[in-house]
Amino acid sequence: MAPASTTYTISDLAREFDLTTRAIRFYEDMGLLQPERSGPGGRNRVYSPRDRTRLKLTLRAKRLGLSLTEAKDIIDMYDSPRDTGPQLRKFLAVLAEHRQQLEEQMAELQANLEEVKTHEKEARALLGKAERKPA
Repeated sequence: MAPASTTYTISDLAREFDLTTRAIRFYEDMGLLQPERSGPGGRNRVYSPRDRTRLKLTLRAKRLGLSLTEAKDIIDMYDSPRDTGPQLRKFLAVLAEHRQQLEEQMAELQANLEEVKTHEKEARALLGKAERKPA
């Protein structure tokens, strides 16, 4: 873990997580990141280790299929000093919902794949008949 005094620029985080600076600014607009501002007019963003961790968790949530709003809700819960029980229950509920959606999508894909296989088999049979007919 980085020392508390470590800070990151938007370019540092973009490089580390293979993101565009525009994507990082979007996460900031969504309230997922809250960098300090420095320089003339506060133009320079200074990200803390907390911001870096929140970005890492946001990207993990995206890979799991969570919306940014869901990710923010869960990440924000971890920022509070409360008991972790409600946080974990919320996380489990969100994961269960996404697992169900993925299972439904997988069933639909499996049905589509079977239909494609059936059409392929029928087309091969028709092609075989057509090629065996004398000209």
